[in-house]
Amino acid sequence: MLKSYRTLLAPGVETLIIKKSRFIGYATPVQSEEEALEFIASLQKKHWDATHNCYAYVFGPHDEVQKASDDGEPSGTAGKPILEVIKKEELHNVAVVVTRYFGGIMLGAGGLIRAYSSGCVAALHAAGIVTRILFQEIAIDIDYTWYGKIENELHAGGWHIDRVDYLDRVTVYALCPVDETQSLHKQLINATNGQALLTDIEQRYYFLQDGKLVR
Repeated sequence: MLKSYRTLLAPGVETLIIKKSRFIGYATPVQSEEEALEFIASLQKKHWDATHNCYAYVFGPHDEVQKASDDGEPSGTAGKPILEVIKKEELHNVAVVVTRYFGGIMLGAGGLIRAYSSGCVAALHAAGIVTRILFQEIAIDIDYTWYGKIENELHAGGWHIDRVDYLDRVTVYALCPVDETQSLHKQLINATNGQALLTDIEQRYYFLQDGKLVR
């Protein structure tokens, strides 16, 4: 698993008018190639009357899947420019469709490349680019007398408390970037004189929004 990767926050759409042609850019994060294909098919159905529905998508930790389509535009003037924008932004697990309604003015190959690239950029910005970071969830089992100390150490280290269970003992569920797992273990064991019992649970991706972790 990648320790971090850039992707989109949510679906986004933006419209550009370029020499009377209407370019509608759609972008969305995807969790599989099938989801990317469903997204494209839904827009092809929605804009069945459009002149072109050009698209590109990338999927996989190392972009193992990369597809693009000019959908009738001259070869290399639509799908490839969209794909190149996605790759230049270093985005993963993303699909983009740029729909064109022809306005009567020919753009030429260079004009088409610029128009489809601009439509993709506008859609990506509308969707919002975020960096997802792989976090380790750690269960910290302690006596109540150490709870305040643990809480202070986590806040001081910039780590996050996901939730707390109050039973016979306190279990604090903390989140830290996977790279910092061993550092957190060492710091909390030292801070509690070895009284804290730490267990690594699972790893999940989060991004930071308004100071909070969001899945």
